Amino acid sequence: MSRYREIVTAAVVADHIDDPSWVILDCRFTLSDPEDGAAAYAEGHLPGARYADLERHLSAPRDGRSGRHPLPQPAAFAEALRAWGVGPQTQVVAYDEGSSVYASRLWWLMRGWWGHEAVAVLDGGLEAWMAAGQQLKPEVPKVSPAPAYARPATAEGRWLDTSAVEAVVSGADGRLLVDARGVPRFRGAVEPVDSVAGHIPGARNRPFEGNLRRDHTFRPPEELRAEFLALLDGRPASDIVHYCGSGVSACHNILAMALAGFGVTTLYPGSWSAWVSDTRRPVATGD
Repeated sequence: MSRYREIVTAAVVADHIDDPSWVILDCRFTLSDPEDGAAAYAEGHLPGARYADLERHLSAPRDGRSGRHPLPQPAAFAEALRAWGVGPQTQVVAYDEGSSVYASRLWWLMRGWWGHEAVAVLDGGLEAWMAAGQQLKPEVPKVSPAPAYARPATAEGRWLDTSAVEAVVSGADGRLLVDARGVPRFRGAVEPVDSVAGHIPGARNRPFEGNLRRDHTFRPPEELRAEFLALLDGRPASDIVHYCGSGVSACHNILAMALAGFGVTTLYPGSWSAWVSDTRRPVATGD
């Protein structure tokens, strides 16, 4: 049986829409209106899809130090998986509308944090589903909860906390920080969300939008690979540490690197919002 680990097409998802071993998760969310995604789900979603809320399911409550979207508590995430009907053998498909940023967060939580292999993002998201002539349904599925799914002991745990990133900035750790935010935010020209503008000193900028074609499907793996190799400039992929504003859009770059054959690279989940929670930490602006 084929297992999908990075992206999957609308046609393949449609072929498995009634497959009990597949679980589809709708990850739509709007930062400026946190209830918007749930409302959109209620209006219509892929048949059988469950709703995965960025703040209720894919993050822990804020504590003022760990950023705007801290990693979920393992017990809470395990309970969400159980309620969605996800077990160790489930093929999970995540989608949102537009650029797949929130779906990528779910993908990373399952692959990079939980160690679940069979998880993929619907390539092109809701747009691709509709373009393929598929329909949305308003009915909320009746889900039989799965047995409790504890995080496997083999989960690789590719993430760093803020103290580890401080070591990178100080030069004690030679890894490379890569910022997934847009160029104006990286340069510090604008900051629409967090308290301080700029970027972590020494970071390189790789806006996540560069991973996509105009139709919001992912660019070919060979193109992505060439660009990430240029960014690495001779370093191994294991040196890279991705961040963004709050550990969401950085997951898009991690997914793109996995699609390009680099495996699952490292995330700084707290990202910029955690970094600037302490005014003693250094901030850089410009390129």
